Amino acid sequence: MSFVPRAILPQVAAAARHYPAIVITGPRRAGKTFLLRHAFRQARYILLEDPDLQARARADPRGFLDQLRPPVLFDEIQNVPELFDYVRTRIDQAPRKMGQWLFTGSQEAPLMRGVSESMAGRAAILQLLPFSVSESPRVTLLLGGHPEVVAHPKGRTLWFASYIQTYLERDVRGVLNIRDPAAFRRFLALLASRHGQVLNRSDLAAPLGVTVPTIGEWLQVLEITGQVMIVPPYFENFGKRLIKSPKIYLGDSGLACHLLGIHSQAELERSPFLGALWEGFVAAEILKSQVNQGRTKELYYFRDQQGLEIDFLFPHGGGVWMVESKASRTVQPAMARPMLSLREAMGSRPPRRLSVVHRSSPSQPATRALAPGVDALPLEDFVRQLSPQKQARS
Repeated sequence: MSFVPRAILPQVAAAARHYPAIVITGPRRAGKTFLLRHAFRQARYILLEDPDLQARARADPRGFLDQLRPPVLFDEIQNVPELFDYVRTRIDQAPRKMGQWLFTGSQEAPLMRGVSESMAGRAAILQLLPFSVSESPRVTLLLGGHPEVVAHPKGRTLWFASYIQTYLERDVRGVLNIRDPAAFRRFLALLASRHGQVLNRSDLAAPLGVTVPTIGEWLQVLEITGQVMIVPPYFENFGKRLIKSPKIYLGDSGLACHLLGIHSQAELERSPFLGALWEGFVAAEILKSQVNQGRTKELYYFRDQQGLEIDFLFPHGGGVWMVESKASRTVQPAMARPMLSLREAMGSRPPRRLSVVHRSSPSQPATRALAPGVDALPLEDFVRQLSPQKQARS
């Protein structure tokens, strides 16, 4: 597969100038290794999935590292996190040498423990998510953004089936001892059917015959391995009674479609999940933009007990951007009403921008006003404007 420039590359280059080590985490098969091997062609590549290699590194870590001349790329470092301690010693011996130690890892929780304990102040920690629409025009709601699916869309069904199996065998069991993998697979499918809904752990536990604490543990595994997005509610003192539970989405729309049994564009168009899938697709693009700019993930939704709901609110350009996502290709002024109501309730601190993000249509104008202060944006235009630099040039 040819290299597709990733939006996070400027962050990686900056990290290599200012830190001796770089750690890239993120979901399995998001392209972490491919990115670093392209950006650091001179680095020695060490894949830490080989059992013999793992045994050597654990038995004699100093001797193992003595055989390597930096820069070195350690792939899947979560398999031998003990190496962090010994790499730290070498960094401290040559603190002015930047970009010498490169690491990738799929399991964020164990990996982050090693970094926080051994590499604090010595490593830049970045996250790579699957392709964004801004990185590849081949990313779609049906395919999602995993590079291998985007490159070979005809094999998507087999790829996702294998991905789930690999994820269960490696990442999930590496973080949590799942006693019943079949139940966990059913949990994934059930979670896909709740895509875009307010999280209700009891509602998930009952059909599976497991306890609510078990659901909590499983959700934590999904979150730390980058498979789900948990979107918390937006809290402000509006004099309103607000819904306080988060909403949940699968992180990749292609995986969500697979788990829902949607295998073609025609099936997607007929699916009752189309609106929720589109909503999650928009959420993922917002988070990808934030991560690719080296920013903290900040995405919220709003819902009060009177039924007023806004899909997303997030900080942008010194203010708040309020977004309604609509799978329709036709936008209408009524779609702006919830945002206008909330803007009025916010009083002296109104959001900086209000937008309806919709699917594009050849006959639809690129951007048009729906109401005073509210614009309609096809997803592609919305994604371009998420970057402050690109917005300044537009």
